[in-house]
Amino acid sequence: MLMLSYVEISKENLLHNFGMMKSMVGSGVGMISVVKANAYGHGQNEVAKILDEVTDYFQVDDLQELILIRKISQKKVLVLGYIAKNEMSEALALDGILGVYDQEQILALNDVAGKMKKKAIVHVKIDAYLGRQGVMPEDVQKIADVLKKCENIVVDGIYSHFANIEDTTDFSHAQKQIDAFQKAVDVFEQNGFVGLKTHMSASSGVMAWENVAGQSKLIRPGISLYGMWPSNDLKEKFASKTFSLKPVLRWVTHVAQVKTVPAGYSIGYGLTHVTEKITKIAVIPQGYSDGFDRGLSSRGEVLVGGTKCPILGRVAMNMFVVDVSHLENVAAEDEVVLLGKQGDAEITAEDIAEKIDTINYEITTRISPLLVRVVV
Repeated sequence: MLMLSYVEISKENLLHNFGMMKSMVGSGVGMISVVKANAYGHGQNEVAKILDEVTDYFQVDDLQELILIRKISQKKVLVLGYIAKNEMSEALALDGILGVYDQEQILALNDVAGKMKKKAIVHVKIDAYLGRQGVMPEDVQKIADVLKKCENIVVDGIYSHFANIEDTTDFSHAQKQIDAFQKAVDVFEQNGFVGLKTHMSASSGVMAWENVAGQSKLIRPGISLYGMWPSNDLKEKFASKTFSLKPVLRWVTHVAQVKTVPAGYSIGYGLTHVTEKITKIAVIPQGYSDGFDRGLSSRGEVLVGGTKCPILGRVAMNMFVVDVSHLENVAAEDEVVLLGKQGDAEITAEDIAEKIDTINYEITTRISPLLVRVVV
């Protein structure tokens, strides 16, 4: 039976990318596989099932993602996004390791854990000049004092996050962050918190710092697991015969209709495209509700028959139209690739991101979770 639209996930490529990132650090450094945001659009549990035997931890953002991953894995899971007070008990019951970052949250968590007669395992988030979630550098001692009084909390780790380390031309801010984070680690150690698991680097940090001089006990690869590069700078610096990242995702649908329209015929909403000549078109049954960005109207492409076919007119909620005049043989139910390879042709997340002025992360993450993920 034909499945109209779906997302293929390559097990082989995913494991290849995991191995590549693991090779950048020493054997004593643990791997946290980041599967938040539906594994960057790839399918959280489909990805987690593949990585479960090789990773040390998973990282998710919230309670719902923790609930989902617990259906298939008992690995340690870091929950580093916001957990509301009324969600804390369920997160602890599922053995989530929570990120903590302010006094009010810590005291609430200590109270919940006490009522459950359970120890809450936490990692402390330091805002080392990223300007988001985390303990401010000047408040580190205060938070250490608070945690020392919390009998129901076990501080297992301490972490931070880089702001722009993927820019290989200027390391100054990254170094400022490293220095601030190390000072915070020192404060915690001086207050009796020893043997903490430290982690600061996502994919870009692993490549630009851990690979050379990093000291983290854990790393958090995300985008690189899925075969995409954090930046062109890092790709130019590291891509080689011995270090490669392979795209994990292929987004597939099938032609819904083929027909020929005359010259002067408008295509789609808003009359934004009017044919200049007799044109053979194919209707593609995906749209912005599926995560195919409306910004690709009259500028994106898809693959049909191993060739690129330009989008004509507006991308609608559930469909759009492409020009297939250059294809002799095209029919309803022929395979269409929106992202990935077909034959020798390929459309990458970076190709799409450039057309709509965004980043590769957003292209895959916004693919609808309602589309079936098929592991191949």
